[in-house]
Amino acid sequence: MTSLQGSEDNLAIYVHWPFCQSKCPYCDFNSYVAQNIDHATWRQAYRQELEYYAQQLPGRQISSIFFGGGTPSLMEPATVNLVLETIAQLWPQTKDIEITLEANPTSVESDKFAAFRDAGVNRLSLGVQALNNEALKFLGRVHDVDQAYRAMDLAKQYFPRFSFDLIYARHNQTPEMWEQELRQALALAGDHLSLYQLTIEPSTQFYTLAQRGEPLTAPDEPSALMYELTQNILSDAGLPAYEISNHARPGQESRHNMTYWHYDDYIGLGPGAHGRYQKDVNGKKQRYATDNHRAPDVWIKQVMTDRHGQRQDEVLDLKTAQREALMMGLRLTEGISCEHWQTKFSESLGDFLPASKLERLINEGYMFRDNNVLRATKAGLQRLNAVLGYLAA
Repeated sequence: MTSLQGSEDNLAIYVHWPFCQSKCPYCDFNSYVAQNIDHATWRQAYRQELEYYAQQLPGRQISSIFFGGGTPSLMEPATVNLVLETIAQLWPQTKDIEITLEANPTSVESDKFAAFRDAGVNRLSLGVQALNNEALKFLGRVHDVDQAYRAMDLAKQYFPRFSFDLIYARHNQTPEMWEQELRQALALAGDHLSLYQLTIEPSTQFYTLAQRGEPLTAPDEPSALMYELTQNILSDAGLPAYEISNHARPGQESRHNMTYWHYDDYIGLGPGAHGRYQKDVNGKKQRYATDNHRAPDVWIKQVMTDRHGQRQDEVLDLKTAQREALMMGLRLTEGISCEHWQTKFSESLGDFLPASKLERLINEGYMFRDNNVLRATKAGLQRLNAVLGYLAA
């Protein structure tokens, strides 16, 4: 696989739109249901926060922009257009810049696809989540399968690149049922698919139901079989996993998400967005972690007074940054390049990792190390949380 590690001059931008038509029961993202939104005020706030970061990080080259949420396809196209125009005014961009917008397949949103394309979006990510109506109802989705098909057809028509998400390992779903749905998805897919096992997260409706004893996910053994089926079927179809839950034809990986997994620099706009980036301070490079206020009204108010919505702006120490980079990098099937690590941290990966723990993981078949790469094996990827917990403890 060709590595998509970016230049140190590159910078990615995440734009968070926090509003949804309804709150899905599995979702723990920073999202809210709102009826009346002052879109003009939101445009002004995004512009102000962009101008703030342009002063902090002048001259950086923008390599990707990602509109996430929430449901960004509920934004007015004029808002997307203003954000993209402002970014182009403030920074240079790479020739092959990737501009992704997340969308739901409802007709209200899919009717905007042409306008989003005209604003500059060149990649669409559709939240399909399931290909049968019973499962969509269980997941709290407001679209049906016919709307999903229509949205995928429009996505292919308007965007050179598109992807869609599915959630599997649902209660009462068998490996045979998932294989049928997965092969159906392959017939509809472009060059990228995101396939997530259903997990129960705190502060969600599903978490409350699970605490009451309601079964929501498939048992461990069928879930593991579904994961293995996913890897085998998509690999055979030419869309191998490049990250635990993401599959693509070579060259069609999400460049924006690769920024996160390679621990490269990005800024976050909007409520609850976070960022990681380096900048020079008195001739010395320092790495910053930013975290915006989560509540939309609090974020808006602070942006209007301070030009940014940060609740935290922290200088990261080396060990914290390395621990974060390890947790992100081992999600990739390509693993972590020791050379890239050395360039980024001026310290070898071997100096950071506890040798005895690493050797044990290698001997037990969870990690693999060759001349210049450290990566998790297939067994290690299935148990990555446990592997990382052991390494970082």
